[in-house]
Amino acid sequence: MFELLPGVGLRLPGRAGTLRFGMDEHTARWAVATVADVRDGWVCGARWALGAQYQGLTLDAYGDTTDPRGRHQDAPGLAAIGLTRGPSTLTGPSACPVVLRGIDLFGYPTAEVSEALSEGLPPTLRLSGDGLYLTAVSVRAEPVPVES
Repeated sequence: MFELLPGVGLRLPGRAGTLRFGMDEHTARWAVATVADVRDGWVCGARWALGAQYQGLTLDAYGDTTDPRGRHQDAPGLAAIGLTRGPSTLTGPSACPVVLRGIDLFGYPTAEVSEALSEGLPPTLRLSGDGLYLTAVSVRAEPVPVES
């Protein structure tokens, strides 16, 4: 089970620990490697990115970000995490739960998840999907505005 922890990061399955916002690349890679094979990724504005496959889900994470437009300060360490379902898993619940506030986001139809989360989502969390079930979820560290 993955557990989304807005403001903190993502608790990984089993005893793999937690991907915490601000952690360095080496520590993030090591934590993910205890669950699945890690591959390099690429994200514009990030110095590092990684990904892994786990029970029909793709985990992506990146960090050490910069904002070329100057709206936010550079963010050292882990900045964002995403989980996406594979195309062949979209007709029913996900094999691996992805939980927020005790609700399996990929385990129930989108309408039921939306109703259960009616109290509002943190601004750093994004849910995606236009079908019966959600297809992706992402959480990011809170950006720090640049002081004027």
